[in-house]
Amino acid sequence: MTLKDLLMPRNTVGELTNKPSYFVKPDGAQLAYHKLTGAQPGIIFFGGFASDMEGTKALALEKYAANRGQSFVRFDYQGHGKSTGKISEGTIGKWLSDSLSVIDSLTEGPQILIGSSMGGWITLLAALERPSRVVGLVGIASAPDFTEDLMWDKFGITARERLQKKGKYLLPSNFEDSDYIVTMELIEEGRSRLVLRKQLPLTVPIRLLHGTADTDVPFQVSLRLAEHVDSSDVEVTLIKEGDHRLSGDRDLKVLFGMLDRLISDVSGK
Repeated sequence: MTLKDLLMPRNTVGELTNKPSYFVKPDGAQLAYHKLTGAQPGIIFFGGFASDMEGTKALALEKYAANRGQSFVRFDYQGHGKSTGKISEGTIGKWLSDSLSVIDSLTEGPQILIGSSMGGWITLLAALERPSRVVGLVGIASAPDFTEDLMWDKFGITARERLQKKGKYLLPSNFEDSDYIVTMELIEEGRSRLVLRKQLPLTVPIRLLHGTADTDVPFQVSLRLAEHVDSSDVEVTLIKEGDHRLSGDRDLKVLFGMLDRLISDVSGK
């Protein structure tokens, strides 16, 4: 099977559809998702800040899982994509709650969590909350603690004052047509979720993929993360001149190979 095969539409797979399903959380939020049934360990994809489940990596991973016969879930956090809510009302804790609901409500058995950018932070938090369910972690340009280290610490005086006085700040986006809305609540709540200030009691296999030309999240963040987990089974793969998205053919080929080996390792097959 080639990379081209993985990225081509598969009309023979009835479960692959553009129409999302929804489930309602106890807090009333409606989360949009796509799910494939298949073998375990299952795979769950966690998107980045202001991203959604229709991105290149999410769709490519779905096709990858379908070709392997692996169970798979991709979803939108509240305020993202087709889920209800406003992103300006979101926090790391709220999106973590969404993620735990996905794990609890939509999956069974052991899972491999794949997080892109902010999703890499949320997968770490989810693994800490559901240690019996998570058997492996994959971070793609992981951005743990980004609200503090890559936002607040990098903001100038004007941005900080606007956040403190008005509660929000418009941050220019490198990827979207409109600016990101950063709120003081996002910053302050994120401080209660920081993971790089102490050792993380995670012992599952962890695979980290990062581009050396990532201008949004320096690749050194993945190296730092590798040092902050208890697991002795951690691999960091750097893609020379790779950008933040890591969604090109070369990047996906590396990701799929990494997943093949990880699934083999955790399943013993």
